[in-house]
Amino acid sequence: MGGSMRRLLKWIGGIALFLVAAVVVLAGVLLVNVLRLPSQQLQVSAIPQVAVDTKGAANRLSEAIRFRTISNFLNPEQNADALRGLQAHIAASFPAFHAAAKLEVVNNHSLLYTWEGSDTAAKPIALLAHQDVVPIAPGTEKDWQQPPFDGVVDDNFIWGRGSWDDKGNLYSMLEAAEQMAKDGFRPKRTIYFAFGHDEEVSGMRGAKAIAALLASRGVRLDFVLDEGLLITDGILKGLDRPAALIGVAEKGYATLVLTARATPGHSSMPPRETAIGMMSAALARLEDHNLPARVRGTVAEMFDTLAPEMKGFNRVVLSNLWLFKPLLLREFDKGGATRAMVRTTTALTIFNAGDKDNVLPGNAEATVNFRLLPGDSEASVTQHVRETVSNDRISIAPFPGNTDPPPVTGTASESYRVLNQTIREIFPDVIVAPGLMVAATDSRHYAGIADNIFRFSPVRATSEDLKRFHGTNERLSIQNYADMIRFYLRFIQRSAG
Repeated sequence: MGGSMRRLLKWIGGIALFLVAAVVVLAGVLLVNVLRLPSQQLQVSAIPQVAVDTKGAANRLSEAIRFRTISNFLNPEQNADALRGLQAHIAASFPAFHAAAKLEVVNNHSLLYTWEGSDTAAKPIALLAHQDVVPIAPGTEKDWQQPPFDGVVDDNFIWGRGSWDDKGNLYSMLEAAEQMAKDGFRPKRTIYFAFGHDEEVSGMRGAKAIAALLASRGVRLDFVLDEGLLITDGILKGLDRPAALIGVAEKGYATLVLTARATPGHSSMPPRETAIGMMSAALARLEDHNLPARVRGTVAEMFDTLAPEMKGFNRVVLSNLWLFKPLLLREFDKGGATRAMVRTTTALTIFNAGDKDNVLPGNAEATVNFRLLPGDSEASVTQHVRETVSNDRISIAPFPGNTDPPPVTGTASESYRVLNQTIREIFPDVIVAPGLMVAATDSRHYAGIADNIFRFSPVRATSEDLKRFHGTNERLSIQNYADMIRFYLRFIQRSAG
């Protein structure tokens, strides 16, 4: 008995020693992985702050906000007068730029400016923005601190729909170009300023038409820079500095219309299966069976870039995704913004069925919107829906304007380095990393004519600010707007000067 006990204790001791050794080895591996990732931040000196006409610029943007350029996919001429008013305001506000650049109106309302460069052999570049805005959600008008289309300017902010998305980018580009034109700047390579008029409803009539026009002329762009990811402050856990994320990839956009068909009839004699019942079950299955969460490609590169800048346990996690990936995915799945970074998302957006309380409808229709991770496609998502719904009485049809994810832009290019450096020069307190744009932008229409596509808005944003995006009380700080102008001044000078 004593011998058996000694052998048991010896065996337990061996197991404990093995576990201690395993823990020590694991801790060593984790530590090595933390230390082996050096900072990838470029060493860039901040430049002196350039003087800009802050008050005048804020007033011009406030005037632009007053034009209600709300786009409508089904009625593209709905706000044609507002677009024409905005364009007249642009022409009157930036005369030096209009004298230096050639303007073409594309497809009635989109604007294409060509600022010719002195070196005809150099590949041109394009700066993108859009003129249109989203509507105000019905019933929320009273929740605005300032009327959404009054363009109020107070001591700190420019208020109104479009101040941030995307007239802020549009006008800060023009402010920079105007100042440079007044100073006699002439670019070495041609710069296109392309301002679509229907980005909020797919860009099919605006950006797509501009890209097609440039393609017909044989234009090949070194890069395009469009609206996109932001300078986020206090949003990424474990990072004590703001993060400027450059969108080098963008999710695809696929809307599918599901239609369930059944026999219409009187509600007093309902059949076993109704159109609404079948559709409700199908939608519940889609919400319960999301496409898998993944860390790969651009998102993985973003984590690798941010890991050395993180503090505490967050740095350990990002430096050791081979071990902690399930934990990271579980945390990211808790919030809408972070979930969108690692998953092709499923959003139920429209449901139509029935028109009388005692009549069974013959069909029920639902619209489901998917934002596709690079690597997924409209075809693969449609197959996922078909298998998940698993009902031959429900048809699936694509919506016009669907697009697969555009190609991913590499971070080793000279244009990425210039953009990275410019951000660090104007915003010296930030960390710069590549990122995935989870919404759709006009830039995707340029994939066929551009070597590189970047999606970045030089706008500082907290988690509270993000709620204003397409929401209530949209606003842009005056100081932020001045820095946006400084950013475009420096970026144009660096990339085309």
